[in-house]
Amino acid sequence: MRPEIKGSTVLVTGGAGFIGSHLVDRLLDMEAKEVVIIDNLFLGSEDNLREAISRGAILYRDDAEFSTSLEYIFERHSIDIVFNCATKALNYSFMNPSNSFETNTKVVLNLLELQRKKVFSTLCHFSTSEVYGTAVYEPMDEKHPRNPTTLYAAGKAAADLAVETYVRMYDLDAFIIRPFNNYGPRQNHKGELAGVIPLTVYRVLNDIPLEIHGDGNQSRDFIYVTDTVEAILAVYGKLEKGESVNISTHNQVCIKEVIETIADAMGYQGEILRKPARGSDVYCHNASNDKLMGMISYNLTPFSEGLKKSIDWYVEVIKG
Repeated sequence: MRPEIKGSTVLVTGGAGFIGSHLVDRLLDMEAKEVVIIDNLFLGSEDNLREAISRGAILYRDDAEFSTSLEYIFERHSIDIVFNCATKALNYSFMNPSNSFETNTKVVLNLLELQRKKVFSTLCHFSTSEVYGTAVYEPMDEKHPRNPTTLYAAGKAAADLAVETYVRMYDLDAFIIRPFNNYGPRQNHKGELAGVIPLTVYRVLNDIPLEIHGDGNQSRDFIYVTDTVEAILAVYGKLEKGESVNISTHNQVCIKEVIETIADAMGYQGEILRKPARGSDVYCHNASNDKLMGMISYNLTPFSEGLKKSIDWYVEVIKG
């Protein structure tokens, strides 16, 4: 039987990151016995965990790509459940494709080997909508072909296959959640690895021209980060081992509309530059969440409301 979160010791890999840190907060709310985090702080930040650590969460500044680092943690803590959020940003795969792929595969293989040896009970693995590539049909359900267009996505697809295969071979209690395009507080706004929403807010605040790559009609299924976390925790006790489920809104918004909406909301009067399309950019993401909604009931934050909350948070953080 899958252990309940309340009263369990939970490890979150990549727990100082965007989604991971929000998950850590909710695990504490749900009275997990102990919440342990491993994060190399490549994009994660201790600032994201300030409150969680004050509530007793334990952070190891280490790298889950090294099996010895994980083994050290498992020797010190009786872990019941692992949520694997560890990854490196999609944009990073254009700079260092090999390492991007390796991060997405090595971490999950390390965890699966530990689970195979019965070191812990349950693995919730975080995949990504990017494994699907551009939509072959819409809306994209869990049976949609996997057609990754970047090494980041290829690594994620390989990790999914590893989870599914380990379940078949060793009957492990492991399952896959597949979030679509998350946005909200704590998403990275710095440098080339920033998400489109925080990057746009940052550019407005610093009077840097905004950019639209290609025709701007690339669509994404944007979901507010806390909605994703709530859905994951609600589906935790329901999804069968070896199964996957999309975490999405069943809607899509084009990138051009997102950028123009932020510009209007912030009173931006500067240029919006047109740039060449990015190579391997997914063009259409319109997800089906029928499977998820058949399992749980949860409230979705309207995009306009979530975007306003996100802008307000970034303005406060960036302005200091």
